[in-house]
Amino acid sequence: MTSIRQRRVHRHDTGRVTIEDDALVAEEPVEFRLGDTPIAVLMRTPGHDADLARGFALTEGIVLGPDEIADVVPVGPEAEGRYRVVLADGVAVDPEQFRRNLYTTSSCGVCGKASIDAVMVAARPAPPGPPLTEVLILGLPALLAEEQTVFAQTGGLHGAAIFDERGELLVVREDVGRHNAVDKAIGALASTRWPIGPSLLMISGRVGFEIAQKAAVAGIPVVAGVSAASALAVELGEEIGMTIIGFVRSDGFNVYCGEDRFVSR
Repeated sequence: MTSIRQRRVHRHDTGRVTIEDDALVAEEPVEFRLGDTPIAVLMRTPGHDADLARGFALTEGIVLGPDEIADVVPVGPEAEGRYRVVLADGVAVDPEQFRRNLYTTSSCGVCGKASIDAVMVAARPAPPGPPLTEVLILGLPALLAEEQTVFAQTGGLHGAAIFDERGELLVVREDVGRHNAVDKAIGALASTRWPIGPSLLMISGRVGFEIAQKAAVAGIPVVAGVSAASALAVELGEEIGMTIIGFVRSDGFNVYCGEDRFVSR
């Protein structure tokens, strides 16, 4: 599966029209199942689907930890985009409890929830740390951009990167949906590191409620984005002790809550 599609376009440039090849990011549905029961259909960029399934199961509260997932396997040909989340021996989950009644678009991770109560999955209080500095936060956008290889070719998808307490990159993932990029990053890291521990999530868009919720469930105490944060995301951050940062640019940023983690200017 490739995440890029080529298309011939008419390029208009100050009255001059040329025909050129352009790179477009792929956007296709993927279906996840528990047993034989479909629980969600997401619009995503193909690639790292097992990471997405694992991260989705974790951040939606379907499983409590990555050890409860034995495997993620294709249902039929992998190109068809159907996967089964195989639970570990002794783990029982009622799939109807998590089944979404509508497919989820790439721009809305919460759409299709059976009820708003299902959104508030168990989000434990944020762990202490990591200590933050202005220098660390100001450098994040450039570090993320360096790793967004598909964005560099298409300009059409989001990135999510998780850093450790020293600002060292642990994992980065891209997707047409910012919540999918977050799930892919969490799912990838959870395979080798759980709990994730003192860490920082940097995303290429706004910090909405679901992004903050997913970070909270994964135990990530700091979330930063290049755009604004939503009021509900900040309320969640305040409630569980997260640091929420928005409008991260090379010359500054806004801290909406959790300023106490900053140890120097």
